[in-house]
Amino acid sequence: MEYPVYPEIHVDFGILSSLFDYLTFGALLYFLHASETQFRTGWFMESVISASLIVLVIRSRRPLLKSRPGKYLLLATLLVVALTLILPFTPLGSVFGFSPLPGAFILVIGAIVIVYILAAEIAKKVFYKVVRMP
Repeated sequence: MEYPVYPEIHVDFGILSSLFDYLTFGALLYFLHASETQFRTGWFMESVISASLIVLVIRSRRPLLKSRPGKYLLLATLLVVALTLILPFTPLGSVFGFSPLPGAFILVIGAIVIVYILAAEIAKKVFYKVVRMP
């Protein structure tokens, strides 16, 4: 079965992703006053975790909480999130220039990821109302 391709969804979610990149930059630099290492670590954590979780949002037309992902996709996503959170505390993390972040950083990054997921759900809903797919 062939499905139509809608490049608009890539543009829509690309713009949304860029907005949250800028929000993360601003929060790290101006709100948390991150050092260079903290900035690198925080941006890495936010971008990897949000990208992993957004896959769960855009994989289905249904809302995330009403559409259960396959067990292997969910397991892989949770593993990526866990490894991303643990990496700065390991010797390998220091190879990449990461350092453990203070709790406030983790809370702010977590809040940004949650708002990003909610915004992606809204964008997905709007997209499917505008674009009629079979």
